[in-house]
Amino acid sequence: MCITKKISIIVPIYNEAGNILNLYSRLEGVLTTMPQFKWEYIFINDGSIDSSFEVLKTLADCDEKVKALDFSRNFGKEIALTAGAHEALNSDAVICIDGDLQHPPELIPILVNRWEEGAEIVVTIRTEIEKQPFFRRFGSYVYYWLMRKISGINLKAKTTDFRLYDKKVIQVFAKTTERERMFRGIMDWMGFRRSYVNFKAEARVNGQPAYSYGKLWRLAVNSLTSFSLWPLRLAGYLGVSISLISGILFLWMLANYVVMKVWIYTPLAMVVVVNTFLIGVVLMALGLVALYVGVIHTEVINRPLYIFRDRINC
Repeated sequence: MCITKKISIIVPIYNEAGNILNLYSRLEGVLTTMPQFKWEYIFINDGSIDSSFEVLKTLADCDEKVKALDFSRNFGKEIALTAGAHEALNSDAVICIDGDLQHPPELIPILVNRWEEGAEIVVTIRTEIEKQPFFRRFGSYVYYWLMRKISGINLKAKTTDFRLYDKKVIQVFAKTTERERMFRGIMDWMGFRRSYVNFKAEARVNGQPAYSYGKLWRLAVNSLTSFSLWPLRLAGYLGVSISLISGILFLWMLANYVVMKVWIYTPLAMVVVVNTFLIGVVLMALGLVALYVGVIHTEVINRPLYIFRDRINC
């Protein structure tokens, strides 16, 4: 007896009222060509301030495959993806896709084929994106370069959240507990067999990007502190280096005085400069330690990752 495999499509939504129906229509056009699978949609409304959830409710009333989950407030995309993964624990595979139509649903058959060939994670790589600002491109390059250098994880540049995950991957992911999280960073850390698919992203049609530069900066900092102790080590290395340089400079001053019997710099000037450097090191080290203490605080208070206001077809 052949058992039909179930695949869940997870879509985080934040102010995408103008894109939801178009995305649903394109998804339906693709998935109807793959009737051998049982499909479901899991839309997570991440505290949208537009009519996104009203559109989702209407969609869920018309199609029982559509699950609409409504957060009580904006928890962020990483938590929305997490909630969707938790909801899809009984599925054989999960596909995450953005709601802004920059991830082409037409690639889904390729992702599923790679999965059937044995890949446990199928990752899409965005080779190009229309109308992407220079600072986003440059920031993305620096972020991936830095993460590869300090985290010990082989993060490929330009990868996206548009991915397929096998059931075993999602079940392991459900055991992770950190709250300041990067969804795909955790997935990359776990390993598993993976395959890569390149695509060119389209320009956003409606709405504004959910990730502002401030949110992107916060995500980058959380990723660095979650996957590496390198920033703390850097503070220690810098403190040792400056102390060593200050010590050599002090010995040089003493040697000049012994040989030439004259001070090149006044003792007070040197004390002020050395103290300024050391104070800077201490403040920087305290700031870096504070980042990690903040993460520890967030973890130990043990609040729920997310709260639902409403659930439809669940």
